[in-house]
Amino acid sequence: MTTARFRDLLAAEWIKLWSLRSTSWLIGLGSLAIVAFAAQSSLDAYNSWPGFTAMEKATFSPLNEAFSALGACMLMIGAGSLGALTIVGEYATGLIRTTLAAVPARHLVVAAKLTVTGAVTLVTGTLISAGTFGVSQAILSGRGVAVSLGDPGVLRVLAANALLAPVSALVGMGIGALVRHTAAAVVTVCAALVIVPTFFKPTVHQWQNDLFALVPFYVWRYCLHLPRLDVDPALPTVGGAWAVFALWPLAAAVVTLIVVQRRDV
Repeated sequence: MTTARFRDLLAAEWIKLWSLRSTSWLIGLGSLAIVAFAAQSSLDAYNSWPGFTAMEKATFSPLNEAFSALGACMLMIGAGSLGALTIVGEYATGLIRTTLAAVPARHLVVAAKLTVTGAVTLVTGTLISAGTFGVSQAILSGRGVAVSLGDPGVLRVLAANALLAPVSALVGMGIGALVRHTAAAVVTVCAALVIVPTFFKPTVHQWQNDLFALVPFYVWRYCLHLPRLDVDPALPTVGGAWAVFALWPLAAAVVTLIVVQRRDV
């Protein structure tokens, strides 16, 4: 039997990813919706600027108009759902049997699936991050409050916004491998990535802050999304936040590999 080349597996996973109707909808319409929301939010700020108080103007964040917490939630839910469906969809249709019959080396199949999904969502997240930033700052520049790529913290914020997509997608794959039911997987993705973490806020109890600082949405919201960081032990550090962004998809990839290796199709 001829061993499948990894690039052939990548091509196969690319075809399977785009054969899912949800892929085009989630990436296409989802991206447009997030950029449109950034434009509307920026226009609202532009129109309301003359009526802002001095305090409101002093604390105004142009980057928040470009990519707010709501935009992050939309991106994480969409990317996480897409990641889950790449696994669940193949099991639901029975295509996984054909795949594993053709390529018994399950770890290679999982590696190809992770690579393609991670790459597609990374490109998507980058385009969304750049698009929301460009549209928003073009609008806010009319009030003289826009920021540029060279301003402190801007590139970090844009990178964090972009990485939310692949992080969420790979976590979604891990959840899909565990759950294997479309509706349940999507609900679990929404709950784990967005719904539950939105209730986490800095507290006076440091052990809770340390626990919350292990959650991607939390470290994005209270650290990586902020161009100016406060030195506060209750808030995540930049290094710790990037570590969380790296460890969650890594752990999800390991879970996906173990589950696909050990469970029957």
